[in-house]
Amino acid sequence: MKILYGIQGTGHGHISRARVVLPKLREHAEVDVLVSGYNYKMNIDGEITYKARGLSLAYDNNGSVDMLETALNLHPIKFIQDMQAIPIEEYDFVVNDFEPVSAWAANGAGIPCVAISHQASFLSGKAPRPVKKSIVAEQVMKHFAPCTAAVGSHYLRYDDFIEPPIIRRQIRNLNPVQGNHITVYLPAFDHQSLCSIFNQVPKVQWHVFSPDCEEIYTKGNVKVYPVGKETFLESIESCLGIVSATGFETTAEAMLLGKKLLTIPIKNQYEQLCNAEALTRLGGTVVYHINQHFPQTLSRWIDEGLALNLPEISDEDELVQKVLYAGIGEGISSKKRRTEKAEAV
Repeated sequence: MKILYGIQGTGHGHISRARVVLPKLREHAEVDVLVSGYNYKMNIDGEITYKARGLSLAYDNNGSVDMLETALNLHPIKFIQDMQAIPIEEYDFVVNDFEPVSAWAANGAGIPCVAISHQASFLSGKAPRPVKKSIVAEQVMKHFAPCTAAVGSHYLRYDDFIEPPIIRRQIRNLNPVQGNHITVYLPAFDHQSLCSIFNQVPKVQWHVFSPDCEEIYTKGNVKVYPVGKETFLESIESCLGIVSATGFETTAEAMLLGKKLLTIPIKNQYEQLCNAEALTRLGGTVVYHINQHFPQTLSRWIDEGLALNLPEISDEDELVQKVLYAGIGEGISSKKRRTEKAEAV
């Protein structure tokens, strides 16, 4: 059995999930990997068979998706060329983590595609949504990386195909303690601006991790780090709490570690608004706007904020069995449909 695993390279969650799922898949099949995204900065363990430009969101330095920059970086001809460069018919099925090139290649060839992502959970109307739903964003999430079957991931089992979060082993192996610093991961914000904000809350130390920082520096009670696996793990293991964007993986990891969590959804990022609604229902602290009152909000959260609990996490072996079952089942159905179509002709 031969599988193509398509990974969206933008955002650390997709690659973190692949580091868990890939070794398990390779126990059962030959697996090639495609990573797309022109602005990803994290490495995946092991060989990458194909790299594609794909489709990626661009961010400004003020916590928002830059819609104009995102649009300007769309290259539809290159996207089609990348699709056509994949020998998609060599594969029995595709496992897809919100990666559009392999998903659309499979769609065009009639090859089964099993979505394994947080975004796949929004194929269910039972997954939390913000009060003001976006019809456009809903359609984008549905059609960005089309699939024939899905194994979604969310904080809770909102539907029968939704599994608990996949937590990487490095997080599960930590021994969390409560220190006197707050770990910050807000990649859509400029780290110098963040220093100015956190300097106004001197009661704790702040560890800010930024993809745009090249070397460690300190400004008052704020220490800024480049994004690095080991330093980040050390920081969250001993932190008092975590301030992050409302991406799924970081928030789920904070919940597993029992850390108090304050999240700031990236503006114009609908998935994060959905996550914010889910966290609010669970009793989390969500801040939608950073204004002159934000330092007071931070100070109050440090004193009164609650840690959320994650009731369960995915069993890696059971999860991969569900993915394989879905892919093989869809493959049998797809082969039968192609045979019937050929006989009819």
